[in-house]
Amino acid sequence: MITIYGVPRSRTMRSLWMLEELGVPYENVKTNFATGDTRKPDYLKINPNGHVPALEDGDTLLFESLAINLYLARKYDKGLWPKTVDDEGRSFQWSVWAMTELEEPVITTLLHRMFFPTAQRDPAKADDAAERAKKPLGVLEGALAGRAYLLGGGFNVADLNVASVLSWAPIAGIDLAPFPAVQAWLARCTGRPAFQRVQRLG
Repeated sequence: MITIYGVPRSRTMRSLWMLEELGVPYENVKTNFATGDTRKPDYLKINPNGHVPALEDGDTLLFESLAINLYLARKYDKGLWPKTVDDEGRSFQWSVWAMTELEEPVITTLLHRMFFPTAQRDPAKADDAAERAKKPLGVLEGALAGRAYLLGGGFNVADLNVASVLSWAPIAGIDLAPFPAVQAWLARCTGRPAFQRVQRLG
């Protein structure tokens, strides 16, 4: 049985989405960073970084949400793993890109507009981050021009990983209207039944 540690309203959502897409049995051990669960000694043995998610699959122990997703897509391939080495490389590329280029401005905007207590929110930081998000969104818009999904075929791990990061943007109030290809693609990805099931986990 696969065990995934974390709560749905966190980066754990990304790996829960992958598990739901794959349809493999798993257990979600609720591990909440907000209540200190991730700093407890037992959990630090699983992920010494003190973050969620973490995954146990037999003897395999992994952390970092998008790495977990690449592993799961590869091991339990249900059409989400690329068919060529070239597209494998592109899946790695887009997954790393999502973390290094896209996540920070999206999350910073979200924190300062929604998640932080009102007294800790800085509207200037939120607006700056939303402005900085336009650059990676422009890159993604170009990549999606004339295609439904990132690798040109059907929905796969590259789409899931990038969409799972970008799915916070509408909640953060980041305007995707100037990026119509991105907006349509994100709607296709987050409209999938597996994503909707994860949203209902609460």
